[in-house]
Amino acid sequence: MIEKKDLSQIRKDIETCVGERVQLKANKGRKKTFIREGILENTYPSIFVVKFENDYETTRRVSYSYTDVLTKAVEIVVCKDNRKIQVC
Repeated sequence: MIEKKDLSQIRKDIETCVGERVQLKANKGRKKTFIREGILENTYPSIFVVKFENDYETTRRVSYSYTDVLTKAVEIVVCKDNRKIQVC
């Protein structure tokens, strides 16, 4: 069962990594996954934003909710020390 303390712990863990390079692995459905490296740009009360840059000098910002991390639809790995943000 999802509890409020789990989501608040995930939010706190993600807030400590704002501005750092992260590797994001997202489940897109039908056995497709999206793996990219970007910068954790900002956090909000119910979502967080990751900025991706590609080879063509364009920037893309994608937002995910904290429940995506809780349900393991999204995994975040901080590239600096390869630690995973996990539910405590």
